[in-house]
Order: sequence, then structure tokens, then C-alpha cells
Amino acid sequence: MALIETVDLWKTYVMGSEPIHALRGVSIQIDRGEYVAIMGPSGSGKSTLMNLIGCLDTPSRGSYLLNGKQVSQMNDNDLARIRNEEIGFVFQTFNLLPRATALHNVELPMVYAGVGAKDRTARARQALERVELGDRLLHRPNELSGGQRQRVAIARALVNAPSILLADEPTGNLDSKTGLEIMGLFDRLHASGNTIVLVTHESEVAAYAHRTIYIRDGQVENDVRRAA
Repeated sequence: MALIETVDLWKTYVMGSEPIHALRGVSIQIDRGEYVAIMGPSGSGKSTLMNLIGCLDTPSRGSYLLNGKQVSQMNDNDLARIRNEEIGFVFQTFNLLPRATALHNVELPMVYAGVGAKDRTARARQALERVELGDRLLHRPNELSGGQRQRVAIARALVNAPSILLADEPTGNLDSKTGLEIMGLFDRLHASGNTIVLVTHESEVAAYAHRTIYIRDGQVENDVRRAA
């Protein structure tokens, strides 16, 4: 069974009286343990597809199964639970709480999941050690470099052991050397068993993935697997 399966997925927005079809019948399957990049130019629909895969939005029509669950028909509460349990998000802008320590930022998803304080701290510490920030637990975002902030964001994404790590332009705010370090970290996370879906417009970033799905004009233009 595929981890992610979309069948004839459409997303239509109405601007004034004009319907805009951001996605036009996208059907894809992504298996557990894959490392996939979704690529496309600005306005291609790749961000819309990411929002649907990440349960941040619902399709206008078509179906989406995540881990065997039909999520395309779920209400907002169910979608929020799925996001917290199944998906770890990594954004270009880090989205960290500025006044909270690295440890507290990583604990947040577990607060929503109802994990006890002692367990939360232990798991957050372990997640930060996985991204090589075990010595920065009590630093706040303004005391960390951009690369370290993105590592905190990745630790936060990992802490609930999600089915998918969903990264949107994860190196977009980083210099090229730091970007390489973050992509090296994704490689190690994939090697340890994480399923990674990466949204990017940069071919150098997509080259790290083992499969690239190209989106153009709201449709899958190409689906290429890299030779092992």
C-alpha cells in the first residue's frame, strides 16, 4: 500500500467570476521510505499540491489517501490531528517561536499531542541530538545561525515520528554552504528510514532526491526516478 496516493486531484479557486484550476487531475503514488522532490516553476501548482499532501488544504475533487486513510473528506479537527501525527513540516522561514529555547520549540508538537512534560523533554533532547544540536538546547532562535535554526525546525518536524517529512524550499533562506549541510542532513534522515517529500524550484536541491515529480500547469508533466 502506498503511503501517499492521490487520484484525479483537482484544486480550483474562484477569483472574481473566473475559476482558476491550480491542480488539474493529479494522480501520484509515493511509497514509504521514498525520497521525492516535487519541482515546477512558479505558478505550476507545486505549492498547492504540497498543501494538499500536508493536509493544510482540501481538494475541490478527487481523492487523497495518506497511510490508508481517506483524508480528502476529513473535517478541520481530523485534519489537524493527522497533521500533528503523520506529517513533519519544514518551512523555508523556520517558523520558530522567537522567545522560546530550541528545546521548547521542539517540544511544541508534543504539547498538542498530549505528551507528558518529562517524556516531552527527553524526546525533544533526542531529536536535537539527531540534528547535531545537542549543545544548543537552551539557545533562542536569535542566538542561532540560519542553519542551526533550520536544524531546530527539522528536529521539531521529527519529534512525533511522522510518516512523512514534508519540506518546502528548506534551503531557500540559507547560504549555499549551509544549504549543502542541511541537504546532507536530509540524506542521513532518509538513510535512517524517513520518507521525505521536498518541494523546490532548484534543480540542485531536487538532485538529492531519488525521484523527481515535475508539475506544470497543474498537471504531472514528468516523473523521473534516479538510477540507484
